Amino acid sequence: MLDHALDIPLEIGFHTPLILLILVLLEAVLSADNAVALASIAQGLEDPKLQRSALNFGLVAAYVLRIALIITATWVVQFWQFEVAGAAYLLWLVFNYFSSPEDEDHNRKGSQFSTLWQAIPIIAITDLAFSLDSVTTAIAVSDQTWLIIAGGTMGVIALRFLAGLFIRWLDEYTHLEDAGYITVGFVGIRLLLKALKPDFVPPEWVMIVAIAAVFIWGFSQRTEAKSSPQTEE
Repeated sequence: MLDHALDIPLEIGFHTPLILLILVLLEAVLSADNAVALASIAQGLEDPKLQRSALNFGLVAAYVLRIALIITATWVVQFWQFEVAGAAYLLWLVFNYFSSPEDEDHNRKGSQFSTLWQAIPIIAITDLAFSLDSVTTAIAVSDQTWLIIAGGTMGVIALRFLAGLFIRWLDEYTHLEDAGYITVGFVGIRLLLKALKPDFVPPEWVMIVAIAAVFIWGFSQRTEAKSSPQTEE
């Protein structure tokens, strides 16, 4: 199985770079909601240095899990239980976030961590749950596993960059974290439908338009800066 999975053709046709570009673009488009979720999880650590470390180590672990998923994808897709488990996990993340109490500024707080090693496995498992959908999409584009791995590798690198940006943006835009978790819910529902009612799964373009619309709302309002009290002279 591994021999066939990692078999790279000696002659690469002209269409190969185009397929790779498509795979990378798909990863980028489908990773925005993933990046917000991972950024929100990393924010469960107070120290910005620990947040960056959690993303770095968590995505290294996530990358290993992605490669394993890609190599075993033809076997995994035979079992709808994997998609149900992934959907249940993503929907649990959404429920956990929206059911969390609001602070004095009416902001919700998701999971909080006291150590780096509590956040790392959550980041890795969250990316794996998202990968169940993106890997299936990639397989529909190309049947060459090495190309999917190459696209996935670039996707993880882009995801680290996006998650780093979103950590900063989450503090700058009022609705962005809510928007991110709404789109996580979209992905969870889509995964659940794929497993239980495939005929009801919306087309990929519908998902992309819906996610784009929610993110436009997410970036629609900046957080008001707290004004420091003026001192009387």
